Amino acid sequence: MALLRTSEIRQMSKDDRLTKIRELRDELMHERGTAAMGGAPANPGHIRALRTNIARILTVEKEEEK
Repeated sequence: MALLRTSEIRQMSKDDRLTKIRELRDELMHERGTAAMGGAPANPGHIRALRTNIARILTVEKEEEK
């Protein structure tokens, strides 16, 4: 999972961004569930990358509301 660039996020339509947030949140929930059950994550930085991507998308959404 690579970090999304802000320029890529700005090029997405509003519906695409909302869909992407839903996908990322589902994936984050799955990763957290795996970690909670004691499973070792395949990529330890993956959870942080997911959270960062979600935050970037939400930031662009807030900026465009103004």
